[in-house]
Amino acid sequence: MFKKVVIALFLLLLTVVYVKRDKIKLLFAEDTRTVNKTEVKLLLRQDPSFEELANVLIEKGILTNKKHFEEFVNDNQIDTNKFAAGKYIILSKTQLGSLVKGFVKGLNGHGSAEVKVNVVFNNCPTIEAMCKNIGQCILADSAELASYIFSQETLNKYHFTKEQIPAMFLPKDCEMYFDTDAETFVAYMSREFKSFWNTERMRKMKIIGLKSPSEVSTIASIVYSEQSKDNGEWPTIAKLYLNRVQKRMKLESDPTFKFCWGDELKGVEDLRYRHRDIDCPYNTYHIVGLPPGPIYISPSNVLEAVLNPSNVSYLFMMAKPGGQAHNFAVTNREHERNVAVYRKWFREYKRNKNT
Repeated sequence: MFKKVVIALFLLLLTVVYVKRDKIKLLFAEDTRTVNKTEVKLLLRQDPSFEELANVLIEKGILTNKKHFEEFVNDNQIDTNKFAAGKYIILSKTQLGSLVKGFVKGLNGHGSAEVKVNVVFNNCPTIEAMCKNIGQCILADSAELASYIFSQETLNKYHFTKEQIPAMFLPKDCEMYFDTDAETFVAYMSREFKSFWNTERMRKMKIIGLKSPSEVSTIASIVYSEQSKDNGEWPTIAKLYLNRVQKRMKLESDPTFKFCWGDELKGVEDLRYRHRDIDCPYNTYHIVGLPPGPIYISPSNVLEAVLNPSNVSYLFMMAKPGGQAHNFAVTNREHERNVAVYRKWFREYKRNKNT
């Protein structure tokens, strides 16, 4: 009886192998694997049709022709309307089934084999500079990003003014899908913003006398613009400006009036009174209190310095000879001495530079 069962099962297996012989042969055939000998990176900027995807795979040397590719799609009833745009890395000798299924959208709307890209926007002073940088990493271009961010609909959605919106973007390294659009990118940054501004940081914000995260970002942007090299000075500079805010003094920060000139004063060392007298809502030599928004998209550790300022009474600061650090002062008389020291050094510096 046992032998009869074994024979019956063997005959059934032979029958199945015979009926499915073409598909079995196809499964083990060498040409059902990709022909690329090294990994190939693909960037698909829009959801491809079957023909478009097949042509790209052939053009990039991943397949020699579309015969088996088409057969697999048809045999497995793959919905070719669900091929997804994005970044893909095709390894050498990838099985055809894995290749095809990797492009098919999953529940998250991305291809099952789609990979994320590194997105970095450190040291971007403005929204425009950030958009230019981000536009090189994801599908949304810089103009599209800037237009979306500054649209009234977006500003209303996230409760910022045009001047305040830079506060929402905290520089960081992150991973996103290549086919990320402007709306998705901004929504991601909004979540990061909300995560950063937790209960503890909001508590510290109130202790230092500020009303909103954008005000913290505004002071941080001035601190960073005054000192981008020595982070040890950040808590001191932050407290200096907080002291001035509390006393209703003008901040009188040079980077704020430089911001008013755009790129015109970029690299200019010898700033004049005519530069400082520009009529501009960001010029803290004219206005009392904070500018309407950040003048720089500051790193988050500068925000931390503002939230955790030094316990000092300084109201004045002046660059030390060499320009890398600052002398601080409580009184105007002390400050004038520091100014005299720096100006003497700067005259000698210019004279030596021109000889």
